[in-house]
Amino acid sequence: MKTTPHIPVLLRESMAALKPRKGQTAVDCTVGLGGHAAELVRRGVKVIGLDLDPANLERAREKLGTSATLIHANFAALASILAGETAHMVLADLGVSSPHLDDPGRGFSYRKDGPLDMRMDPTRGEPASAVLDRLSEEALAAAIRDLGDEEDAEKVARAIVEGRPFKTTRALAEAVCDARSFSWERAIGAKLHPAARTFQAVRMLVNREIGNLEALLRTLPAVLKAGGRAAVISFHSGEDRLVKRAFRDGLRAGIYDAASDEPILAGEEEREANPRSRSAKLRWVRKA
Repeated sequence: MKTTPHIPVLLRESMAALKPRKGQTAVDCTVGLGGHAAELVRRGVKVIGLDLDPANLERAREKLGTSATLIHANFAALASILAGETAHMVLADLGVSSPHLDDPGRGFSYRKDGPLDMRMDPTRGEPASAVLDRLSEEALAAAIRDLGDEEDAEKVARAIVEGRPFKTTRALAEAVCDARSFSWERAIGAKLHPAARTFQAVRMLVNREIGNLEALLRTLPAVLKAGGRAAVISFHSGEDRLVKRAFRDGLRAGIYDAASDEPILAGEEEREANPRSRSAKLRWVRKA
């Protein structure tokens, strides 16, 4: 299986936002392959890394060794994971990681055929095939519209309901292409694959990504030390709005005393080197 070289998104910008110092403690809520965590360790920071995916944790462990504490857990439960302890900084790099897309067996890719799974934690929860089987057409359309920003959400939802059950990623991608009047050959050559937004929406549904983010944002004030900093990197407009609102409301309430004025974006050089960074938005906040 060919893998995409791992490049942590907005690495320089996230370090500038967090301002890590030797001896401090950081929680990397989505440690992934350990890119951001490795930089924190290099700066003398004690890292606690969480990830939903056991395979990601193994790869992060190979990179970080014993220099970080790695835990198989959902960041939505961060307060209970820390059990009353607090951290100087919290980082969350949201969205899907490269290994998920590279491995057809994980069921995330609309370009590679595989079982329709999409679970970041394959040890629990429902696969995408089961989720699509049980949702109503109305609920599917709402999710595809709200989570995928798909203008043809109603057409796509109708095609999914009429064509289910779906067991493979190729079958679902072809159904979406048909609903949007794309041939498979035309879809492959499109700048944005016609199934991309639907696959994003289904993935976010399967992994309850919005609910997990909302839980993390509620938890942040309780897990940060006074003067502690948090940074969230999002790739979806709905997620960015949630982060913006939570940080703004925290500022108004006096919970936070500083925050980024606008989302921080990747520079031209990073966007060229790492296409994933093009949609990344970083926001940071400091606890009062």
